[in-house]
Amino acid sequence: MLAKVLSAAVIGMDAFPVEVEVDVFLGIPTVNIVGLVDTAVQESKERVRSGISNSQFEFPLKRVIVNLAPADIRKEGPAYDLPIALGIMAATEQLPQDKLDDYLIAGELSLTGEIRRITGALLIAICAKTLGKKGIIIPMDNAPEASVVDGVDVLPVGNLNQVVDFLTGKAPIQAHNKNRGDSEQDHRGLNFSDVKGQGHVKRALEVAAAGGHNILLIGPPGAGKTMLASRLPSILPKLTLSESIEVTKVYSVAGLLRSGESLLTTRPFREPHHTISNAGLIGGGSHPRPGEVSLAHNGVLFLDEFPEFSKGVLQVLRQPLEEGRVTISRAAGAFTYPASFTLVASMNPCPCGHLGDRAKQCICNPHAIQRYRGRISGPLLDRIDIHVDVPRLGKEDLLHSKEGEKSEAIKRRIEAARALQIKRFAEQNKGNGRDILTNSRMKAGEVKKFCRLHPTASSFLEVSIDKLGLSARAYERVLKVARTIADLAEQETIDIEHVAEAVQYRALDRQFF
Repeated sequence: MLAKVLSAAVIGMDAFPVEVEVDVFLGIPTVNIVGLVDTAVQESKERVRSGISNSQFEFPLKRVIVNLAPADIRKEGPAYDLPIALGIMAATEQLPQDKLDDYLIAGELSLTGEIRRITGALLIAICAKTLGKKGIIIPMDNAPEASVVDGVDVLPVGNLNQVVDFLTGKAPIQAHNKNRGDSEQDHRGLNFSDVKGQGHVKRALEVAAAGGHNILLIGPPGAGKTMLASRLPSILPKLTLSESIEVTKVYSVAGLLRSGESLLTTRPFREPHHTISNAGLIGGGSHPRPGEVSLAHNGVLFLDEFPEFSKGVLQVLRQPLEEGRVTISRAAGAFTYPASFTLVASMNPCPCGHLGDRAKQCICNPHAIQRYRGRISGPLLDRIDIHVDVPRLGKEDLLHSKEGEKSEAIKRRIEAARALQIKRFAEQNKGNGRDILTNSRMKAGEVKKFCRLHPTASSFLEVSIDKLGLSARAYERVLKVARTIADLAEQETIDIEHVAEAVQYRALDRQFF
């Protein structure tokens, strides 16, 4: 007898329907699984055999053929255990086929029949909604994230017996309530008021947060670069619902959602070590998974000791910084993951870290300094909008500095500036199908349209280009940053003071590099 169960394959940032066909007939007792499957799927036959038997159901002593269609899509992971088990039971008339047709099913089976969590449950729920299914049957631990999707009943199950009792009408399963609550991420209560002094650096970070600009902090060890960077998420606007779903999808695919966690509502902050590989940063592997740049989507990627990262790792940053996404090509196909983040990088001014330091003398020779700074290429540096010096704090700042402005007050100014940007780009987004939310994402056409300068500001910028030797890309970055500074001042016209501050943030790369 032939039975069919619908499941789904998670590929990149999408889930595609997979039909699990099971045929049971007389022959030598074997189980064969076909349909371009990996080792984990091939091994499922042993988990399914033990799971069915240990749940007090009958595993057929016949030949079993399992086909996962379509055959041209690669099937990976243990999520097909549960649909294969139910298909075998339906083919042996232990379950009604008609009830299976209403649901999309996924889950890993243990040898005892317990159902374990899987990755990509949110994408599977979206797939079920697209197909018009009544609901999905998934592991209990995955129910909170899947319940984010409206219009689909999420039925959480803990073991095979519970699923069979539901499908045979013996016991109902309560659909999981829709969950829109905040996640437990709170950035550890960090606040800008904790930082003593460094007013100009806080201002630079405020500008970066308001316009989504990338920023480089340059200063000696102990100046507070990491302390400042770690507090940037505390002044960023709260994620919108669409942004939350995007972030949650990435973490769902990566399998990083905690048990019981549903919708991520705080912006990610990722801090990879400088020994990270290319694949770890941008994603990859034989079966590509999201890397740190995607895990930082709609949040902050902090790269401490920036020049210590390998040259290859730094160069692969260029695509996500420019396009807000990353594409990974493998033999199985090309996978695109979102990677729209704010980059915060920090570095010392020289190998020993004390060039220009008031407290200690630099011991580096000019050649060593040049080699250290040369690890960051010009094209990469041009993609970082703001470069700011972070000097060591003096005794007066450490002992007698007043409490700084709280993150909540800074955040209100940033939200007001972001609201101006969203309003400005609303009509533009309709016309070209893009989704520009911040000034940093403007292309050349938008820069020309929205970054018109006052005549005195234009003259000042011309002089600055000649003196600093700014590249065409750096010139464009100056205009974007100036637009953000004007937005923070709630002014439509970009005046000379806005351009002067923006040029100040670009002058550092010529001073130090």
